Amino acid sequence: MEKRYAKIISTGRYLPERVMTNAEFEPLVGDVDAWLKENVGIAERRVVDNETTSDMCTAAARQALERADLDPADIDLIILGTDTPDYISPATAPILQHKLGALNSGTFDINSACASWVAGLDVAAKQITVDIDINNVLVVGGYAMTRFLDYHDKRTCTLFGDGAGAVVMSVSDEPGYLASKLISKGQYYKSWGIYTGGAASPVNDNDLNRPVMQFLEKFPTTFNNDNWPPLIRQTVAKAGLAAVDEVDFFLFTQLNVNTIKDVMQQLNQPLEKTHWIMDKWGYTGASCIPMALDDALVEGKGPRPGDVVLFCATGGGFSIACAIFKW
Repeated sequence: MEKRYAKIISTGRYLPERVMTNAEFEPLVGDVDAWLKENVGIAERRVVDNETTSDMCTAAARQALERADLDPADIDLIILGTDTPDYISPATAPILQHKLGALNSGTFDINSACASWVAGLDVAAKQITVDIDINNVLVVGGYAMTRFLDYHDKRTCTLFGDGAGAVVMSVSDEPGYLASKLISKGQYYKSWGIYTGGAASPVNDNDLNRPVMQFLEKFPTTFNNDNWPPLIRQTVAKAGLAAVDEVDFFLFTQLNVNTIKDVMQQLNQPLEKTHWIMDKWGYTGASCIPMALDDALVEGKGPRPGDVVLFCATGGGFSIACAIFKW
């Protein structure tokens, strides 16, 4: 069998229409505008009304397919990364397949929380390189966390927004996927998440508490600052690159702009090599990196053909994923 390579060939994104500014939180939790802008970089976010995670993922996927000049029937596999699924069971990927009309595809979800989409890239690339039946993979990140917020909890409700991002990854005769590395720090699994509705804490008819996002236990505020740089250096070496300088474009979990700036400084990289979207769309979890990638492309900031692109994400648990591609 000839050597197979996996390459990202298109992107897409979707955002709900409803815009919620920082000012709208004042009657709920007080004035948070200055703090949010200074400490995390968020000015506003998008919020779903009647849409579900699968609805948003379907719209983002359609855009990615149109840009790839592919029909839904051309997709062999759908990987959906989310920790806000339509249901606990069944998975959301088959719902996306149905809504999209991708009748020839296999499907599955990945829940590494906010690292789900980058973990999905890892799986998709390896599927393409080893399986001759897998030629086109749709990797989608979806996030509807505002459905799980307590709007009286100041620590959580002000951060999150909703949206979806997607890429089409296809078989190629030239390298695209270069390397990836997944790690985890499971001792922090109680730091933040939705801790009701699962087998450990099911919701029953007598339970009036709906599942909500919570911060249960403290975790290091510098967690990403401390863990991203060494993981990035390890993945760069695994990709056969001589130095981090060979990476042309970096995209990180879009929770905190100050963390991104600090990590870029630790890596001795100029900020022109990265992009952020939390200022206008809030923190969109598993969808934030593909949304940032699509936004950077639309705005003409990159990446450009031939560029080396690095994705690095952290999700609750904690799960951390890093992947490198040649564009």
